[in-house]
Amino acid sequence: MVLTFFPHPRMVLQKDANIKLLNTIEEKTKILKKIGLDYLIIHPFTSDFSRLSATEFVRDLLVIELQAKKIIIGYDHRFGRNRTANINDLITFGGTFDFEVEKISAQEIDDVSVSSTKIRKALEEGDIQTANAYLGYKYMLTGTVKKGKGLGRQLNFPTANLNIEETYKLIPKNGVYVVQSKINGTIVFGMMNIGFNPTVSGTKKTIEVNFFDLDEDLYDKKLQIDIIDRIRDEHKFESIDALKEQLFKDKETSLSILAEL
Repeated sequence: MVLTFFPHPRMVLQKDANIKLLNTIEEKTKILKKIGLDYLIIHPFTSDFSRLSATEFVRDLLVIELQAKKIIIGYDHRFGRNRTANINDLITFGGTFDFEVEKISAQEIDDVSVSSTKIRKALEEGDIQTANAYLGYKYMLTGTVKKGKGLGRQLNFPTANLNIEETYKLIPKNGVYVVQSKINGTIVFGMMNIGFNPTVSGTKKTIEVNFFDLDEDLYDKKLQIDIIDRIRDEHKFESIDALKEQLFKDKETSLSILAEL
């Protein structure tokens, strides 16, 4: 069983609309289901819940409600009102309420401790390879395909315009990426642009995916886009023809990256 909380405490306590999370609650659920989890509890995080003391949290939720016999938790986890309690306090509570505590130590890759902060920083810098290595899976974007301006189709590079409802989802740095998605049970590869389409004086940030070897109406379909690598920054080109020429180069680059997988 996994116990998690939603919304994020900072969304509730600090009314932080700018907080960006690595996964939507739906994506988190999908990831946990994939690893064979039996039960997932998403406990609402509210102002009242935040005021529970450490003792109340452990006694009322973990012991009485969930009847926990063993708790596995990160070494740096803090809980209770104002985050006053830590893992040592939890071990003490375990002695009182008869449950075992197992500590997850810092996870390291190449002698670097992995953290969500480092993953967010990598994504904000467009360093997808580092982010994916730290995550242990490809960073994903999940959204619904909506109608765009149709420019991609005019350039012979039709795109699926991805609309992500969850404003708290972290979108990687603007630029062009190699991606994949499972559509009708089949893995389809493509390239994705995140940005403002400066060549055509775009004013709104968009996420557009051009799938290779796919000719299908995707409007209103919900897609999960897994990001494989980043090709380049977004640029403003001198003309539509220059943009089209670059798109052919981007596709070649994408295919060469995919050939090495």
